Amino acid sequence: MTDTPRQPLTGYALLHDPHFNKGSAFSESERLALGIEGLLPPVPATLQIQIARVTMQLSFLDSDLQKYLILSDLLARNETLYYAVLMSDPATFMPLVYTPTVGEACQKFDHFLRAPRGVYLPITARGRLVELLGNWPEKDVRFIVVTDGERILGLGDLGVGGMGIPMGKLSLYTACAGVPPKLTLPITLDVGTNNESLLNDPLYLGLRHQRVRGAEYVAFIEEFVQAVQQLFPKCCLQWEDFANFNAVTILERYRDKICTYNDDIQGTAAVALAGIFGALRISNEQLTDQRFLFLGAGSAATGIAELISEAITLEGGTIDQGRARNWLFDVNGLMVDSRSDVADFQKPFAHSHAPVSSFVEAIEAIKPTGIIGVSTVPKLFNRPVIEAMARINKRPIIFPFSNPTSRSECTAEEAYKWSGGRAIFASGSPFPPVELDGQRFIPGQGNNVYIFPAMGMAVLATGATRVTQAMFISAAKAVAEQVTNADRASGLIYPPQSHILDASLHTAARIAEHVFDQGLASVPRPENIDEHVRAAAYRPVYSSPV
Repeated sequence: MTDTPRQPLTGYALLHDPHFNKGSAFSESERLALGIEGLLPPVPATLQIQIARVTMQLSFLDSDLQKYLILSDLLARNETLYYAVLMSDPATFMPLVYTPTVGEACQKFDHFLRAPRGVYLPITARGRLVELLGNWPEKDVRFIVVTDGERILGLGDLGVGGMGIPMGKLSLYTACAGVPPKLTLPITLDVGTNNESLLNDPLYLGLRHQRVRGAEYVAFIEEFVQAVQQLFPKCCLQWEDFANFNAVTILERYRDKICTYNDDIQGTAAVALAGIFGALRISNEQLTDQRFLFLGAGSAATGIAELISEAITLEGGTIDQGRARNWLFDVNGLMVDSRSDVADFQKPFAHSHAPVSSFVEAIEAIKPTGIIGVSTVPKLFNRPVIEAMARINKRPIIFPFSNPTSRSECTAEEAYKWSGGRAIFASGSPFPPVELDGQRFIPGQGNNVYIFPAMGMAVLATGATRVTQAMFISAAKAVAEQVTNADRASGLIYPPQSHILDASLHTAARIAEHVFDQGLASVPRPENIDEHVRAAAYRPVYSSPV
């Protein structure tokens, strides 16, 4: 499927419209017919030559942030070429357009603003959100990624600078799963910021007051959801990088009312579960025999723990038995039921146990088969932690999932070295291969990119009316089943990112199968679901406007 805009422009304006512009790839006949002769170098280039030129330009740069900005500028002038570049080598370009580079881009958003993208909805526009959203030129929006910028990756409150996250996520919807870009819309809700450095920065582009809380915030979110439903009734709404207390509340309020999900909670949970399924293929153990200890007790931790618990129910256990195998540890120690600071969303994982203040002591007491880091605090999986896990497990599962790289709980080298090469490792950000005692380990990256683009394509292909927990379990199983024996032998528990499009379309088809089976689709069931999904995928190729 190509994403061809409807009414081509001509002349100089054509070369400045990212949807139509082909740059040097316009043929001689097109240049004559469209009134752009003389406005380009005289010899036409192919799309492949253009990709090679962009790749060469990027190779001259030492800074990943500079590469991010070059690619952002490319998107602003030639959308097809941008996606052709990303899809030509996804393993190379994904870290440039999303994690880890997007973290720095968000921090410096106000200093490097290029061509604006998406829609900004300030709380000062309450009562007028339909009007503001209506200014977006595309009227058939199927996917919105929205943030309020309060908890960007592990970096905290970045205000409107958080817009880099929805932009990056939606680029990966297209590059990794073929969701047509014209169907996507990044949105930032500006309710203020509590980041004093931003409030004092003369270049800051957002509202200059403390974050709005309480009933006014809730009403703003409700108006936004209703505006989306009114203007884009077929839209799936993805919540991104909200503070824990808002993320959980918003998801619970809307998950059974509209087509929506929270990637930080459910996408992270699914990619973690996929990693666990992959790890169990290496250790030859059963999910029902595992026990997990989380470093961090926010919405990401509880989201993963809940999805693991629900997956255990599909293997014969009860939900209570599943939850009993998941433990949380935060700044105040092991989360036990006698603590007075346990939030409602944490209570299913606050078990009866004596208080434990040290993470290593918690490992000795709980004896987990896997530890999962979602703390956003670096280096907390230190040598005593890894050695304790290796002492009680033949193949310890070590997942430092915090992003960006600077916030990872440990490095791949540390996990492999301190475990004597026995760790089954995956991290939230990429790490290079590790050589240890003559063996080469390729660290897995538990990146949500294995989940959310495929989820988007599945929703598009089926017209799903809801996004359910079971759909995420289907996604996790589909990701894990694509890891080959050769991949596992080198330590990989996720498919290679170099084949992310095929991996995502396979995952999307498995999700779609579940959607049709459960009666959640709004389109007829096709004879061949795999072919149906692949036929819906966008491919970055130029079409002739004449």
